[in-house]
Amino acid sequence: MENTFEIFLAAAPGLEEVLAEEAAALGFGPLEVVPGGVSFQGGWSDVWRANVCLRGAGRILARIGGFPVFHLAQLDKRARKFPWGEVLRADVPVKVEVTCRRSKIYHAGAASERIVRAITEELGAEVADNAPVRILARIEDNFCGFSVDTSGEALHKRGHKEAVGKAPMRETLAALFLRQCGYDGAEPVVDPMCGSGTFPIEAAEWASGLMPGRSRAFAFEQFAGFDAGAFAMLRGTSATPEGPVRFYGFDRDAGAIRMSEANAARAGVSAVTQFACQPISALEPPEGPPGLVMVNPPYGARIGNKKLLYGLYGSLGQVLKERFAGWRVGLVTSEAGLAKATGLPFLPQGAPVSFGGLKVRLHRTNALR
Repeated sequence: MENTFEIFLAAAPGLEEVLAEEAAALGFGPLEVVPGGVSFQGGWSDVWRANVCLRGAGRILARIGGFPVFHLAQLDKRARKFPWGEVLRADVPVKVEVTCRRSKIYHAGAASERIVRAITEELGAEVADNAPVRILARIEDNFCGFSVDTSGEALHKRGHKEAVGKAPMRETLAALFLRQCGYDGAEPVVDPMCGSGTFPIEAAEWASGLMPGRSRAFAFEQFAGFDAGAFAMLRGTSATPEGPVRFYGFDRDAGAIRMSEANAARAGVSAVTQFACQPISALEPPEGPPGLVMVNPPYGARIGNKKLLYGLYGSLGQVLKERFAGWRVGLVTSEAGLAKATGLPFLPQGAPVSFGGLKVRLHRTNALR
């Protein structure tokens, strides 16, 4: 039986409950929803599976222990006795980040010096700013807790998207917004302003059973005791999606469509996705059952002139009301006024979500009539 510890799944603030739904559906738990994410007790195999399988987590931290501490000499002594070798390897460089709150030790730099010295002198590992492994020390209420970032690069970096537009939707956010709209992989998805194709590609991967972390590296592969054979069995072989096409992206920018097609090919979902260059006025529902229209239009904050966008949102709403009966709509924007300009019958909106320095909200409808 492997040792268990607290595992923290980071979520964009405002989407913690949605990430908890995904984690529960994958059998993790019991779960506790906390500000900024979801936590549960588990072991290293759970860490591996969470990194590879969760679509909505931003990164995954393992809480590896800690101790009460009231002054720097005590921190120095206890950090030297901490069992670093259970997680870290002497031959893999480490980065240390420290935060202090409501504690007698209040100088993060001085605390960092003690912890760095303990790791370098007791374990023999090099400490460097560009290290592949990151230790996070949090000194709060006179307790020093250590976490290790098990993901490395943020988890929205799936390893498939090379081409992105001006304000790309992160894959992790896209997955949680799709889930919030009731998407479960069984229905078609249309994005009328697809940019680099994140919503259709994410929906297609989900429907095809492709694990989001199937083709990238993780920090935990550099930890002590990592079992490459067991991890390879967990990751397994990926499915190869086959048609018919059920995921559609449109954009009036031909460059965006080229990006989307290239990203879909790298993700292995070309067989079930289709992209075309066209304006909103040409949008028609594909043949077959209704599904979900998922769109992240320009907000005017970074792209586009806000005054001109009211007409764009109005046109989008008109086309959807006239042609997409039976379809649900999910629309992400930072501007409630722009969402209102669509004239669509949105349900009461959820919490604001932090996205690239903005607060955005998901606006959802039931099936249009």
